[in-house]
Amino acid sequence: MAATRRMASHRTAALAVVAAVCAAALAGCAIDDGTGSGEGTHGPEKEKEKGKAAPAPKNAVRLIGDGSTAYTGAQPHLPRPERLKPGQKPPQFVVFSWDGAGEDSQKLFSHFREVAKENNATMTYFLSGVYMLPSEKRDQYSPPQHSPGRSDIGFNDEQGIADTVKQLRLAWQEGNEIGTHFNGHFCGANGGVGEWSVEEWKEEIKQAKQFVKTWKTNTGMKNAAPLPFDYDKELIGARTPCLEGQKNFVKAASQMGFRYDSSGVNNQVWPSKKEGLWDLSMQLVPFPGHSYEQLTMDYNYMVNQSGTATQGDPAKREFWGDQMRDSLLQGFERAYDGNRAPLIIGNHFESWNGGTYMRAVEEVVETVCTKEEVRCVSFRQLADWLDAQDPKVLKKLRTLGVGEAPKKGWPSFLSAAPAPAPKGVPGAPAAKP
Repeated sequence: MAATRRMASHRTAALAVVAAVCAAALAGCAIDDGTGSGEGTHGPEKEKEKGKAAPAPKNAVRLIGDGSTAYTGAQPHLPRPERLKPGQKPPQFVVFSWDGAGEDSQKLFSHFREVAKENNATMTYFLSGVYMLPSEKRDQYSPPQHSPGRSDIGFNDEQGIADTVKQLRLAWQEGNEIGTHFNGHFCGANGGVGEWSVEEWKEEIKQAKQFVKTWKTNTGMKNAAPLPFDYDKELIGARTPCLEGQKNFVKAASQMGFRYDSSGVNNQVWPSKKEGLWDLSMQLVPFPGHSYEQLTMDYNYMVNQSGTATQGDPAKREFWGDQMRDSLLQGFERAYDGNRAPLIIGNHFESWNGGTYMRAVEEVVETVCTKEEVRCVSFRQLADWLDAQDPKVLKKLRTLGVGEAPKKGWPSFLSAAPAPAPKGVPGAPAAKP
């Protein structure tokens, strides 16, 4: 189902940005790569609201391992989740997510970062680990059930890694989430992810982390600025290749500290947990002109419109993009006016059918993310909000069907006072002095 593009590998120019080098023992040095990615980076306007996490102090840089990653304090621009008050209508959450996120010659990663900032949104970028590994080091990857150095999406080159690191750094500093799409993207029979055991999934996760944590060593770019986060702590969720292998992946992920999975297919209803993880599956939404519903992913729209041809009839491309846009908007309106279930959307940084799906996604972002009571957030932020709610309230929300608004209105439906949040849980009242 879901597919990931190959990164461009023909670029060989070295990264032009040179950062100050911080010795591992010097926790008190700030790093600026000259791109504006350091202090002073501005996130969405929502950061101005009360309760936002403060940006990391300028001197809070502690390199990790070979300096590919670093602890720089709490992530900026993260809203503090709050419990719903009695009778309060839930906000309409929308999550835009990207499989195999990386920056190549199309510059779609950097483009949608700007789209998000302009429209009060944050997003989730599912990074493919092999996009942080140069092709000459490919044998470092030992995929389950495949020979070392094998990948169905290739690897990267030095320039591609440098460009991707820059976008990952900026994205995180703007409040976006960096998840994982794992590594080799093996689908189907003969060793596809759907055939992997729990232990094989654990090994794949470890390697996906390792390539992010050692990109400096593997590229030789030892003077470059690090990624500003500890990936062992940052990584809390994923989407599996082709939406396969979810059963064993979820078991492995729950044992490795993950908090959510987005590898399933569901209706537009409020999420629950599987194996202790939030099941934040993509959803089925109305498909204009068809009697069946469509999965909220660009690849699936393409398959239903132009089949296996990634560049179909040029005369139909505008219509296809409009059809995807209108489909997602109908799904949005159904939830916004109905049960307020979070809308989960998946995409790829691809120019399939002339880029019509990228245009459609951008138009959806511009249409919905600035509406009243709408929050375009990352999966991390959605999971934080869900964790902050009274379980009884969430259980009641799950009784609402697709597009079903409470018959007597929200004040009546959620009128009972929720139980207080346990100590230490986001949304709990502050301790009295």
